Amino acid sequence: MRVSVKIVVSGRVQGVSFRATLREKAMHHGVDGWVRNTTDGSVEALLQGEEPAVRKVVDWARRGPPSASVSALVEKRLDSHPNRAGFTILS
Repeated sequence: MRVSVKIVVSGRVQGVSFRATLREKAMHHGVDGWVRNTTDGSVEALLQGEEPAVRKVVDWARRGPPSASVSALVEKRLDSHPNRAGFTILS
């Protein structure tokens, strides 16, 4: 079953390759969507794909890359969202 999940990750998550590594993880697991930095210092992402694959990416995001320090992750399942193809890092 295809799901759409939005996550917001807080902590030391900007300037530590979080977005690039999240994109690599998502593509490895066949998850579509996007990731971007926000003005408050967090990272926001939309993840779409089969539930087990999306879950693996969310679980990774709870830790992030070695240089990151994740203090919180808020996850929201979206009832409907236009399907995306591929994974993009947004500005």
